[in-house]
This record gives sequence, C-alpha cells and structure tokens, in this order.
Amino acid sequence: MTTTEAPPAAPKPHHTPVKRTFAFLRNTWRGLTSMRTALVLLFLLALAALPGALLPQRKLNAPKVDEYISAHGWWGTLLDQLEFYDVYSSIWFSAIYLLLMVSLVGCLTPRSFEYVKAMRAKPVLTPRNLARMPHYRPGRGAATADVATVIAAAHQQLSGWRRIEREEDGGVRTISAERGFLRETGNLVFHFSMLGLIVFFALGKLFGYEGQVIVQADGSSFCNAGIYNYDSFNAGLRVDGTDLNPFCVKVNDFTARYTASGQPDYYHSNIEYQSGPDLETGTWRPYGLEVNSPLRTAGDRVYLLGHGYSPKFTVTFPDGSQRTQSTQWRTVDPATMLAEGATKFDQPGITDEVQRRTRQLAITGLFAPTAFLHGTVLTSSAPEAKDPAVAVDVLRGDLGLDSGRGQSVFEVDQSRVDDGRLKKVARQNLEVGQEIKLDDGTKIRFDGVGQWVSLQVSHDPTQGFVLGFAIAMFVGLGASLLVKRRRLWVRVKPGTEDDPSTVIEVAGLARTDQAGYGEEFHRVSERLLGGQKG
Repeated sequence: MTTTEAPPAAPKPHHTPVKRTFAFLRNTWRGLTSMRTALVLLFLLALAALPGALLPQRKLNAPKVDEYISAHGWWGTLLDQLEFYDVYSSIWFSAIYLLLMVSLVGCLTPRSFEYVKAMRAKPVLTPRNLARMPHYRPGRGAATADVATVIAAAHQQLSGWRRIEREEDGGVRTISAERGFLRETGNLVFHFSMLGLIVFFALGKLFGYEGQVIVQADGSSFCNAGIYNYDSFNAGLRVDGTDLNPFCVKVNDFTARYTASGQPDYYHSNIEYQSGPDLETGTWRPYGLEVNSPLRTAGDRVYLLGHGYSPKFTVTFPDGSQRTQSTQWRTVDPATMLAEGATKFDQPGITDEVQRRTRQLAITGLFAPTAFLHGTVLTSSAPEAKDPAVAVDVLRGDLGLDSGRGQSVFEVDQSRVDDGRLKKVARQNLEVGQEIKLDDGTKIRFDGVGQWVSLQVSHDPTQGFVLGFAIAMFVGLGASLLVKRRRLWVRVKPGTEDDPSTVIEVAGLARTDQAGYGEEFHRVSERLLGGQKG
C-alpha cells in the first residue's frame, strides 16, 4: 500500500505592524472624509454651540459666571472644569471645528474631480431598446423629411441641453441629451460655501476684536486709540491691541422712548465721528446712532447697546472749595432703570498724603429716575427720569485710590469698610436740589442727573466673506433641491420604400426624483414629434 503525503499548508499571510497601521489610518481617513461623518460633525458643532447661548460666558460677563457657579454648587464647578463657560475657546469645541474642516476638505476634493470628469464626459450612448425607458413616445416624421432634416430639427428643439449625435447601422442616427448638471454644481457650491464660512469665521476670531465702553451723553468723546480706552476688550488671538483702526466718537445726547408698560421702544443718540483725514483736519461728521443702525467707519462698527443714568453731586468742603462730579451708576433693574453706584471725591488743598487718604469721600447708594417710596425704602416706578431721587450713604476715609490696585467704578472696596478704613458718616434720601451736611461742615448736594450710553466697537475683517459664503450656501442649496438631473434620447430611422416617412423614437429618464419630469418630457416630445408633421 502506498501513502500520499498531504501537500504542505499554504503559509498564512503575515500582516506586519506597518501594514496594520497603514490599514487603520486608511480606514480612519475614509470614515472621517465620508459625507455621513461630515453631517454628524456639523450636527455636533451645532449641539456644542448650545451651551454658549444658554450659559453665561466668561469673556462676556465674568461676574455673572462667578454668580452662576456659586448658585449651582458642585454642578457649576464641574461645568467650569469642562470649559462650558468658555465654549468657543474650549478644546472640545475647537476639536469638532477642526475635524469638520478636515472632513469637508477630504470629502469635497474627490467629489470635485468626479464633477469635472462628469462635466467633460459625453452623454451616454442611446439604449438599444428605448421602449423600456420610464418615459417613451414613438412617432413619424413628415413624408418629405429625411433623417438629416429630422435630426437638425431635433437639435434646434433641444437647444440648451448637453447633447451629442451618433450614427448607427442602417442609416439610423441618434441624439443623446442631458440636462440638470446645475444640481451637482449647487451641491458643491453649498458644501464649499460651508467650508468657506467655517474658515473665514475662524479667521475672523483670529484677527477681529470687540470692546465695550461707557460714554457720558453730554458731548464726551471716545477714541479708538488703544485697549486702555475700553471698559472691557475681547481681542482675537492675533490682536495685541496696539494697532487698532483710529477713529473718535463724540456723544452729544441720548433719547429713549418707552411703551405704556415701561418697555423700551426707541433708543437714539446724536453723535459725531471722525476718522481718516478728518483726524488731521479736526472735522466732525454727524450721525444718528440707533440700536439696529451701527456706525461703520475705519473698518469698524460702532453699536448702541444701552444707556443708564449718572447722578450729579456737588461737594462743598469746609474751606469753601467745591467739586462737582457726574459718574455713571450701574442699572440693577432694567424695567425701572433703578441704579446703584459710587461717586468718589478727593478733598482739594491737602498736601499731606496720609491726611489726604483719611479725608476721601464716597457717595454710594441707589438712584431712582421716577422715585417711589415704600416707607423709607427708595425705589423707582418707571424708567424715565420724571422725578429723580437718590438714597445715599456717605463714606469717609481711605478709598484705596492710590493703592495701585484696580477697583470698580460702581462700588467701593468693601474690605476697607470692614476693617474701618472707610466709615459711614451720613445716610439720607435726596431729591434734586437737596443737600446733606456732614459733621465737619462738608455739604453734599444732589444737582440732578445726566445719561450715559454703552457703545460696542466690533472689528471683523472677514464679515464680507462670511456674508458672501452664507448667501452662496442658500443659492447652492436651492439649486441642489430644485434642479433635477434628466436624460433624453432621440432615435431617427430612415423610412422604407413602402413607407418613406422616418420613424422617430423619444425616450426620457430622470436620474434623480422623477416627480415633474413627466410633464417636461411630454412638452419636449410634443415639440420633437409635432414639429415633424407635414
């Protein structure tokens, strides 16, 4: 008996780590650059932006963020650690943003090559059996019309279609026509516009800036000369604040109109501005600034955000010298414009620094534009300054103005009150013209109230591009939704001796949605066949 040895088993393929790594990277890239992934990332980007709209953001209102964290305990602290109060500069938002850009680029690049290839390709061959097409209509040409005449007439009727003429056996001639390439064009325009919108929006965050400033509405001015002129300033990553576009704004007045329920209805401020050559000549140009009508000058936009009140006080010191000051107070109730603040004074004529720091005054408290008393508690019943009054506490001592540490213009340093360096020396409600007399003979008179406006200066060098790409997105989306890809074929056969009239076949196919193409095919075929009857 003979035995046959089994052939040796084929060696298993040996996958090296390099090949496995390459396969992993290739599959990852394919998954990242798929249209499905791009749509998922776009949805995630919209979802990630929600906390920026629902939660206070540290760049816009840091005190409100601190208040929110304190009110929500461990939950507020956790959100802070996860960067939910700095959404648009957070790592996770930037990662989604960057991945979406990469996905769109990787997705659109091959689609663009395919689009160019399809645009350069000739229409497909005419099918052998046109009767099997979804839309089909046969007919006959005029008895005196030959194939060439019928084909020429068909070319004329199909003006505007991409078409090519071909010859078949037996003298048969065909036309292959296509229409609706604008659908794919619109699709690409939409996606490229989305990519452009994302890119230029990011560039705007790099090279743009935004600042807020309060200006007294009494002819006071503000110049965009540096960040030190702003109350708050948010700079782009590539902006250091030393090369801002120069311009100046002078606020002459402010007018507010309210509804019967006290809601603001109309804000208007007469301002003057100068930029460019006007800065050298000193020319001021008038402008009516409103909430939805910003001033555009020097590449920046100046917005009117809101307004408030500035109580005016005159202090007469024991030696007879006077100081008058009008400082903005912070609105605490937007419905009634009730405000709180602090107006601070240095006593003149004191050369000794130690003594001077013990004689500083601060007038703090509440201001009511339309005063209303609940017992002895002052409040306001309306936002207009119809009957202004203040409820003030007068503090005397060291305000800390020379300490080298910044402090809020709206309040005093509470630590100085707690340790006794600032002491309360008087408390009283005052109407316009009334005054308080302190124990040392100092008199404080409430002279009335002025107004201040809050302005925002925004600089975004990419806003024109963002607007252009946004419009292009809607145009491209409309084209991709409304335009339909469709094909049409015409076959013309020569007649016979028994029947010399040519035989015409017309067939159509909608490459996307067929809805509505039946009506168009009927109109086109009617022209093609009806125009041949003699």
